[in-house]
Amino acid sequence: MTAADVRGSDPGDGRISTPGAARARVWSAAAPTASALPRLAPDHDVAAVPGWSEVVEHFREGLIVCDPDGVVRHVSPVAERLVPEVVPGEVLAATGVTALAGDGPAEFTHHGRRLRLRPVPLSAARRCWYVEDVTESVSRADALLAERARSLFLAVVGEKLGNPLHPDRAAAAVARLAVPTLADVAVLVLAPRSGRARWWRAVRADDEAPAVDSGVLAAAALPAAIETGLAGTEPHALDWLVEQAAEAGWLPGLDVAGATARVVPLPGREAPAGVLLVARRAGHWYDEADVDLVRAFAARAGAALTTAMLYRDQAEVADTLQASLLPVEPAAAAGVQWGTAYRPAQAGLRIGGDFYGSHRLADGGSVFFLGDVSGKGVEAAVFTGQLRQCLHALHRVEAQPGRLLKLLNDALLETTQANGQGRFATMVLGVTRPHRDGGLTLTMAGGGHLPPLVLRESGEVEVVPLSGMLIGVVPDPRIGETTVHLAPGETCLLYSDGVTEARGGWRGDEQFGADRLLNALSGCHRMPAPALAERVEQVTCDWLAHGDHDDIAVLALRASGPAGRASRHLHAVPEPRNAVRSRELPA
Repeated sequence: MTAADVRGSDPGDGRISTPGAARARVWSAAAPTASALPRLAPDHDVAAVPGWSEVVEHFREGLIVCDPDGVVRHVSPVAERLVPEVVPGEVLAATGVTALAGDGPAEFTHHGRRLRLRPVPLSAARRCWYVEDVTESVSRADALLAERARSLFLAVVGEKLGNPLHPDRAAAAVARLAVPTLADVAVLVLAPRSGRARWWRAVRADDEAPAVDSGVLAAAALPAAIETGLAGTEPHALDWLVEQAAEAGWLPGLDVAGATARVVPLPGREAPAGVLLVARRAGHWYDEADVDLVRAFAARAGAALTTAMLYRDQAEVADTLQASLLPVEPAAAAGVQWGTAYRPAQAGLRIGGDFYGSHRLADGGSVFFLGDVSGKGVEAAVFTGQLRQCLHALHRVEAQPGRLLKLLNDALLETTQANGQGRFATMVLGVTRPHRDGGLTLTMAGGGHLPPLVLRESGEVEVVPLSGMLIGVVPDPRIGETTVHLAPGETCLLYSDGVTEARGGWRGDEQFGADRLLNALSGCHRMPAPALAERVEQVTCDWLAHGDHDDIAVLALRASGPAGRASRHLHAVPEPRNAVRSRELPA
């Protein structure tokens, strides 16, 4: 080989011609390239150049030089180590290395190493092959891609598991996300509650979303590996995991022979929130990187499940407390038909500062009440709960409305002063006494509340003159008291200031007011008590037009008549006049 052969198609540059990035390489003592070749005279053979072997030995790439017939003329020491099948004097294509039989660049695995092959044409139809060991660079690139894939997977997991706040939905999401990245079958088992453990399973489906199902298993029937995981330890008997999962019926369609599985606890607050079992088909073993990814996934899943269960527990407590603070429907009483309507200012809480209710008396009468405490929301609802509990106890020792209201005032003062609160309430409290003719006598006491309204049989709406001072402000308040007689079919209506002070209308800031309420009640005297209360709430909400409002509470009590039967609801619907006249005409 001559110097022109070494220089390639450009005899003036003194370098072996290489494609693309190879031209940009710089020769260094650590990893010299073909640019280190000395300049040769046209008639010299490269192997005869003094110092050639020493120079080529330090090349990062191995060199294989062939003549026009494809016979190997020179093999550098690096090429000898990488492709020992290539021997000078033999045809290159006969070495048995498939990549060397081609004409273009290639990348292949040979003797456990990843090699990159690049042909470079030389003069006189000769050819030089560059052979480079890229095992480490490829491994680093693969590791980087794998780490990026893991990071992307965990980022998606964090995003997906950040939304569900219900334990069941969060558990189903965990099982679904584990397939197929982590497993062909994934089973999530939550920590047992009341002796029962719920589980969710996701099974890989070809080209489809994983199929997810769930079930319940008695805590005593859990596989030993799951119990170990719930205790916070990864089970070490890996050979038995697949068999235990198969016995539990969790590996449908998975050939147990050769399959592999792992069990990882899901961290919780004090104990694991659950256990994740992942299983793969034969030939897909869990290496150390896979196990680390499963553990990282389990950590995120445990955090999501713990958050969801904490939210569930708080929601259960909130629901229980709200149920205890909601207004209780009045107790059934002889001769009385009750109607109620309630709409808190904060609909999401379902509770507020308005309240109503009733208690039966031993003599057949009833104590009834409707009130409004200062403020709204949770604090107001808690205060109403205290007030209702006081009434529940005090009505057993005092049934006269005025005195009962003063006893309640003393109890509230003691409670508010002890707790450092400044809350107060307005209230109407009364006692019903049924008559034999079906009428009612109402004795009512007022504590700073809006006056009751009475719908007479004639259709007239009367305002009951009832006044008094706020409850829970001064030790000995002035309490107003009055007595009202209801004939059969007549109704007494109590309501909170959320009705009259509702702001809406055309401008959106005009109060509904007492006059509009009276007009709305005109012609409603035949309505049953439930329908009347519903109408008051409806006209108030129509006036609000979905705007903000205070708590709204309505309590209607109607004298139901001697037989205790309420009028049918249809009686409350006025008939057309022509229909009435047609009935009066002779047939």
